[in-house]
Amino acid sequence: MTKTIKGIVKQRQEPLRERYRTAPGEALIIDSAKTIMNGSDDPFHGEVMAGEGQDGAWHVGIHRVIGGYHDLPNPGDILCAALASCLHSTLRIIADRHEIPLASLEVSTQAEVDARGALIVDRSVPVGFQQIKCRVRLEPAADVPPEKLKILQAAAEHSCIVLQTIRNGVPVQTQFDDINPTADLAVQ
Repeated sequence: MTKTIKGIVKQRQEPLRERYRTAPGEALIIDSAKTIMNGSDDPFHGEVMAGEGQDGAWHVGIHRVIGGYHDLPNPGDILCAALASCLHSTLRIIADRHEIPLASLEVSTQAEVDARGALIVDRSVPVGFQQIKCRVRLEPAADVPPEKLKILQAAAEHSCIVLQTIRNGVPVQTQFDDINPTADLAVQ
């Protein structure tokens, strides 16, 4: 059985909920990541730092269907990990908040992509994941009523930030900063 600190979610979230009712601007956060040029000429490996002020870079690779070695987690694996970890945490937080004891919980994700789109083999194939499957294996304690499980599932799907972002999409802005000082001279 998963050990939890009973009531920790309410203890930590209630003051936040109250504060955000009166100061909604304090609820806005910005998550971040950045890549690092590691000095290697190998385009199939790199490093990424997640979060601000975090120690340690994650070593990443590229999937073999794009020509990489898939010897390290690739960006698709990281996307799947973000979804799995967010839904897992959301389920546990809501279960704690509603006093629903969980015996076990496992969330697995799979993202399906046709690499012909990214490799420009067939322009009719979209670039991007065509489907993401998320499987939740949740075992509640023996005495949890089915209606509480339905509430848990619906609340978790509603509140999972990564799940809702993937389902609903989000505008993404791309900005390329030209830092090559000779590029400006060549344009004149």
